Amino acid sequence: MATKLLLTFAICRLIVTVGLTLDPTDLLRLGDDGGQLSVDPSDVDSASSDFGMLNRAEPLAVLHPSTAEDVARLVKAAYATARGFAVSARGHGHSINGQAQTNNGVVIQMSGSRGGRRRVGPSPPLIVEKERYVDVWGGELWIDVLRSTLKHGLAPKSWTDYLYLSVGGTLSNAGISGQAFNHGPQISNVHELDVVTGKGDILTCSEEENTELFHAVLGGLGQFGIITRARISLEPAPQRVRWIRVLYSNFTAFTGDQEYLISLHGQPSSQKFDYVEGFVIVDEGLINNWRSSFFSPRNPVKISSLNGSNNGGVLYCLEITKNYDESTADTVDQEVETLLKKLNFIQTSVFTTDLLYVDFLDRVHKAELKLRSKGLWEVPHPWLNLFVPKSRMADFDKGVFKGILGNKTSGPILIYPMNKNKWDPRSSVVTPDEDVFYLVALLRSALDTGEDIHTLEYLSNQNRQILRFCVDAGIKVKQYLPHYTTQEEWMDHFGDKWGRFHHRKLEFDPRNILATGQRIFKRSLTSSSSSSMAL
Repeated sequence: MATKLLLTFAICRLIVTVGLTLDPTDLLRLGDDGGQLSVDPSDVDSASSDFGMLNRAEPLAVLHPSTAEDVARLVKAAYATARGFAVSARGHGHSINGQAQTNNGVVIQMSGSRGGRRRVGPSPPLIVEKERYVDVWGGELWIDVLRSTLKHGLAPKSWTDYLYLSVGGTLSNAGISGQAFNHGPQISNVHELDVVTGKGDILTCSEEENTELFHAVLGGLGQFGIITRARISLEPAPQRVRWIRVLYSNFTAFTGDQEYLISLHGQPSSQKFDYVEGFVIVDEGLINNWRSSFFSPRNPVKISSLNGSNNGGVLYCLEITKNYDESTADTVDQEVETLLKKLNFIQTSVFTTDLLYVDFLDRVHKAELKLRSKGLWEVPHPWLNLFVPKSRMADFDKGVFKGILGNKTSGPILIYPMNKNKWDPRSSVVTPDEDVFYLVALLRSALDTGEDIHTLEYLSNQNRQILRFCVDAGIKVKQYLPHYTTQEEWMDHFGDKWGRFHHRKLEFDPRNILATGQRIFKRSLTSSSSSSMAL
């Protein structure tokens, strides 16, 4: 009874706030078939924040759906109201700048379970071995997709470094890791989607059906629909991984080797690595930090011992892997040795370990548990992710790694190249206009250490310095997981894709109901008979 009264109160708030015109019992019925509209303070509080801890926005209620129809019913209600109300889909809450939050609206909690009582989503992953694909709920976490597919000896082809992210969340951005040079981002490995549009329609889309919606949603930042089902391509899963790290003091040698390795994407598996990443080391603390726990704590690596002191105190680490199983275990040593002979790293800096495939893919979660135990996980994360054109990486290195960052940082700095031809230009994602571009990910944490360089203000200002440097130097970077505060900035970000992006918005979410936390389009208070987006 108390819960029903709270829900009635929340719906009354919607009526007053946004002019809800449908029968309130239509929303109350969301709970009848297993979906649950909640105003529980713990649910609302959880939906008000995210991993970034940089923004807070409190929704009026939180929906825990059991089916795609639950999602559609809520969106249709928002679309039918006089002024509309915002609806944001939230997965594991790993966004940085409040992208999945909303004020005076409803958050749909796509991932997880309520109080451990039940699983959110209609069904577990459905694997079709013969055709090598898996159908998954949009809120399914990638770690659970992996566990389900491994039971059939299969696994998705492309990953993110951290697996406790929702399928719908990563597909709304791109989904990248060290496999992207070979298989493309996760959005290049999707056969089919079920999507709830901003009008509340449930549509199946693919290369053959509702094609415009299919490409719009992939990398679409949640602007065109909520992914409730995704059909993901699979491949035979390897059993083990040879994990290798080598160090460089010369940036040109480092990037040259990375670019050579990703150029092998068309070669047989025996003649290429399966994963290519890297990171920048600007102080000795970082090389032995949580991201670099690969190195033995009993034998810490010293930059000074590896000629880093002759390179502005900066080192570069190439991270590569070779997948194998029992049938190829006898040849993996020779394959690795042959590939390494062609590289120009510091010969005394080879670090190698072997582990299970699942343990390699889930490596960041183990680091997360360590950070949580020390109270260092739930802190502000002013992350900055950039796609940088290959032709300007040397300038970026000089101006940022050896310039703005100085010799201290507050977290790992990833750097690795990708092949543009592995990205479908019809998707909504924007990348630099070169055949090869780099991800540079500054994954810093604001810590209360008493030092100014670790504060949120310092790191945020440094991010702005980096972006300003790129503008002044004419380096045409594109933000990955983008965050802007004005529509003019968004228009500049999308460039010649803006017209199509805007047209898709008018077609699939004309009242700007979905993912308003992205701050791409402005909302105006108009009736449902016309567009509610203002330019």
